[in-house]
Amino acid sequence: MAKVSLLGVPHDANSSSMRGAAEAPPLIRQELYSDAYSSWSETGIDLGAPGRLVDRGDVAFEAATDPWKSIEEHADRICGSGDRLICLGGDHAITHPIMRAVRRHHPQLTILHIDAHADLYDCYQGNPRSHASPFARIMEERLADRLIQVGLRTVNDHHREQFKRFGVEVIEAAQCGESLHIRLDTPVYISLDMDGLDPAYAPGVSHREPGGLSTRQVIRLIQSIDQPIVAADIVEFNPRNDIGNMTATVVAKLTKEIAGVMLRSAPVFVTSTPGRQM
Repeated sequence: MAKVSLLGVPHDANSSSMRGAAEAPPLIRQELYSDAYSSWSETGIDLGAPGRLVDRGDVAFEAATDPWKSIEEHADRICGSGDRLICLGGDHAITHPIMRAVRRHHPQLTILHIDAHADLYDCYQGNPRSHASPFARIMEERLADRLIQVGLRTVNDHHREQFKRFGVEVIEAAQCGESLHIRLDTPVYISLDMDGLDPAYAPGVSHREPGGLSTRQVIRLIQSIDQPIVAADIVEFNPRNDIGNMTATVVAKLTKEIAGVMLRSAPVFVTSTPGRQM
């Protein structure tokens, strides 16, 4: 039986102005497993059924080990098992080492990135691992064949240069209607930054940016994906800024909907590729 593995990645050392995202995984789990909510996804999958959603705990970080190595190794083991993977961040910097692992098993891959920000800075504030830079590193290392960014509303000239450099496809928030469908022809990795949603729906983020997507728009976009979703991350939920667990509840809902589509779609294609894709 196909199953989804859940992995917490409580790391926010590369956040540019505010810490707190590392505290998110246990609060997301609290909402995800709460008896107050249904375990069923809208696509008709009971995630409470035995073996459907398997919690692999959190990545443990040790001072002597590069955190990127720890994240990549955990993600690689799960992808190698054939499970589909959802990582709960943490800040957006963690997407880079996760993608190193995912790419090893999927030689064809499209990233669907939902965010207020492009996160394509070449080196933000002197930090090449900044949460504002992961997609520059990902595209430099050719960890995806296609990068589609949805919901952006903070684009500047440097971002535009990077769009051209890497061939990024951009759908800014102003272009997002109620029903957005994107043509896809490879397996998909979803990278969902919670500030891609309007802060009216998800106030618990470090960088609130009004004018974003609604929860329903994001769910519709996820449900419209007609290729296998092989892995995903949900990042940048900052509990320190949340209001009444509102954002934690939204993250739990989106986790269920991503998992539901993962299990609804075609079987996972796992290909072991020696070495890291560069």
